[in-house]
Amino acid sequence: MAFACDICSKKHQTGNNVSHANNKTKRAFNPNLQRVRAIIDGSTKRIKVCTRCLRSGRVQKAV
Repeated sequence: MAFACDICSKKHQTGNNVSHANNKTKRAFNPNLQRVRAIIDGSTKRIKVCTRCLRSGRVQKAV
């Protein structure tokens, strides 16, 4: 189960699965979270970050 991005707090959203017969059931859209080692306040920590934050450079990855 995905929780939330530690940078932007992006969480899951809910919606519907819609079948060909137009039946609707609830589903969840989870963010694409990755566990990365990042530099936070000068120290290295392992955080969960969405790929949008990784791609936009909001996270400084540890070497």
